[in-house]
Amino acid sequence: MISFNYETDFELTNESAIESWIGRIIASEKKSEGEISYVFCDDEYLLELNQQYLQHDTLTDIISFDYSLGNELNGDIFISVERVRENAEIYNQSFENEMLRVISHGVLHYCGYKDKSEADEQLMRQKENEKIAMFHVEH
Repeated sequence: MISFNYETDFELTNESAIESWIGRIIASEKKSEGEISYVFCDDEYLLELNQQYLQHDTLTDIISFDYSLGNELNGDIFISVERVRENAEIYNQSFENEMLRVISHGVLHYCGYKDKSEADEQLMRQKENEKIAMFHVEH
C-alpha cells in the first residue's frame, strides 16, 4: 500500500494517478509493493531528519528509509517540497516533472539503484527518465 502524508501546505492533486504509477514502477522492476509512505514536508523538517538520522547538516530534496524485505518494497520517503521547487527552477524543469523525478527516485533506491558514483548516478537518471515517461504515457 502506498500512502501520502503532508507536513506542509502542499498536497498532490492527483494522488490516485501517482499511486498507480508508483505501482507500475515497482512491477516494472520485478518487485512487489509493500507499505510505502511518502511524507511531503519543508526544508526544516527534512534537515532535522538529515541531522538526526544521517548526521548530515545539509539540505536535500529526499531522504528514504528502506525497510524492504526481499523483493517486497517497504519504507518511508520524505520529500522537501521547497527543495523540489528550487531544483525545478535550477534545472529548468516544471515543478510537476521534478516532483515525479523525486517520487520515482525514492522507490528506485528501494529497487537497488544507487547514486553515489558517477556511473550509478547516470543509471539512476536514466531510470528516473524511463519511469517519468511511463507516467506521461498513462496520463
